[in-house]
Amino acid sequence: MSATRFDIRGQVAVVTGGSGVLGSAMAHGLAAAGAAVAVLGRRLAPAESVAEAIRAVGGSAMAIAADVCDREALRHAAAQIEANFGPVDMLVNGAGGNRPGARTSPDTSFFDLDPLALREVVELNFDGTLAACQMFGRGMAERGRGCIVNISSMSAMRPLSRVVGYGAAKAAVDNFTRWLAVDMARNYSAAIRVNAIAPGFFLTEQNRDLLTEPSSGRLTPRGETILAHTPMGRFGQADDLVGTLLWLVSPAAAFVTGVVVPVDGGFSADSGV
Repeated sequence: MSATRFDIRGQVAVVTGGSGVLGSAMAHGLAAAGAAVAVLGRRLAPAESVAEAIRAVGGSAMAIAADVCDREALRHAAAQIEANFGPVDMLVNGAGGNRPGARTSPDTSFFDLDPLALREVVELNFDGTLAACQMFGRGMAERGRGCIVNISSMSAMRPLSRVVGYGAAKAAVDNFTRWLAVDMARNYSAAIRVNAIAPGFFLTEQNRDLLTEPSSGRLTPRGETILAHTPMGRFGQADDLVGTLLWLVSPAAAFVTGVVVPVDGGFSADSGV
């Protein structure tokens, strides 16, 4: 297969949650492959730091402060991006996260979970993904081409203990990914593709305290259990997502839509037996 099948030079990409650990790695990967990248984050300074790092190595990037749960902020972001880079060709929905009040613990049972925290987790992970797809997907529907990649989670595929709100929200993202793939292809254009990546266990700020001891950095019992069920025997590194992302947004995946691709070191394949 020719390398041009993976060519995304000159394309315009939006990465929500682009200032986070995983989002910034994906933004860097898209820029290194030749895309102009809009880095969206809740706060401008961290997003600008990512954009500056991309520009420092010759890439094209801009930073925008936008909360994916704020539709007016997304509308303003879309106008800024089009004015600076042109129409959006690809959207990566990396914004997401968890809240301590939305997960169980030895001190907090399911019955004591904070309803507000649960709503916030669902709003950020699912509603924010849906809102960004509406805002940036409309232009794709009008032009008859485009690519959306949502970021799911292992907790959507295999319910994990403790993270009830996060797992439910990401399961909704999986279902929505498949629904939108069908809707776009049938009602707008077969050249609009919608897929998702389901990362396995990566050390990020939202789960570091669940997987490692803050004082020593040693694995927690949960971290040990996860690695015991990960055939490759390690946590993921942010760059591990980039190859799959570049495939999904490139012409090489022209006949791929409605799939959720695990990038998990084999976790989802391991029965534990």
